[in-house]
Amino acid sequence: MSEHTCEDSVYEELGVPTVVNAAGTKTRIGGSRIRPEALEDMRRAAGEFVELGDLQARASELIAEVTGAEAGYVTSGAAAGLLLSAAAAIAGTDVALMDRLPDTGDVPDEIVMPRTHRTGYDHALRAAGATIVDVGTNDHHLGTGATNVEPWEIERAITDRTVAVGYVQKSYTRPDLSVVTEIAHDNDVPVIVDAAAEAPPVENLSAFVEAGADVVVFSGGKGIRGPQTTGIVAGEREYIESIAAQHLDMHVAADAWNPPEGLIDRANFDGVPRQGIGRPMKVGKEELVGLVSALDSFVEEDQQAVREEWSARIGRVTDRLREGGLDVTTTEPEGTSVAPEAVVSLSGVETSARDLVAALRDENPRVYVGADSIDADEIVVNPMCLTDDEADYAVSRILAVVDG
Repeated sequence: MSEHTCEDSVYEELGVPTVVNAAGTKTRIGGSRIRPEALEDMRRAAGEFVELGDLQARASELIAEVTGAEAGYVTSGAAAGLLLSAAAAIAGTDVALMDRLPDTGDVPDEIVMPRTHRTGYDHALRAAGATIVDVGTNDHHLGTGATNVEPWEIERAITDRTVAVGYVQKSYTRPDLSVVTEIAHDNDVPVIVDAAAEAPPVENLSAFVEAGADVVVFSGGKGIRGPQTTGIVAGEREYIESIAAQHLDMHVAADAWNPPEGLIDRANFDGVPRQGIGRPMKVGKEELVGLVSALDSFVEEDQQAVREEWSARIGRVTDRLREGGLDVTTTEPEGTSVAPEAVVSLSGVETSARDLVAALRDENPRVYVGADSIDADEIVVNPMCLTDDEADYAVSRILAVVDG
């Protein structure tokens, strides 16, 4: 048994290898560690029953407080939040159209997106029935001096079939969000922002709303350190209301329908919505409570202390890898990472990055390092999901594999 592995590991009992996570908050290896206080609150929540609509309504108020949005909602991950946001933009409070989704037929269903914002995650938008309209080019990456997307391209793409503009928030995405929201609002359409991995910093919880976004989606299981199967949607009340109507269990007779006040205004609906497109994405009471608890702790957390902890850990990792003869540079939080990282070049050693990544993942416990740059013969060590002992173990395994 490895020195860093707990003797009572449930995964060992199941015969499943554990992972030393030096890659960051990746969904495929479990996201992040849930905060202990959130776990305790989830345990307490499991012992009683609650009307989920009531709990979502309270969560909506709490999310609104920390984001500055009109309302909020807890979803089963950020991708579910994107799907439900698209469904809200398409269907609004039209219960008949809600019932048809993802079949949109001849109703407006287009979401305009800059081409360089397109990712595999926009499948979530398409799954709601949306048709994505690309605008722009890839010219900036050709070194021609041109930009990828000009504001006029977004404006010209908006028609009477447009229900929203989609935007993926990263430090390098263009045009600026405030420019896009101004264009969209001038044309009476909302902007949906995918900010799944953009917290921390805590200021980002409100930054995109302040920039004019109508709906912003965050992951609850990454930097916020709530349950992995949670996401946060913050935005205009009309879209949150539609999301709730398409997500909550609506299997009830009309004369018994009593939707949660503050979340759904019954007067806005012609009848009781049927089980909506979001019904397969339900969130349990335990996850709801865990997310709210984690969000509260995240907002109150000493962010500077967390950054200093990450920096110290990466400094230690870097020193040990350099002592082992590897070429290592450190980065400041940028691009896709909110934490400093150690970038290890394998170009000067016999073991390639691809072979190193494969070998580490084949061990027991598995060791996951960042592999997005293996084509450049580099690996990355991210400190966010490591303890100091695990960081030492990961370094020892990297050096052992490289040394053969």
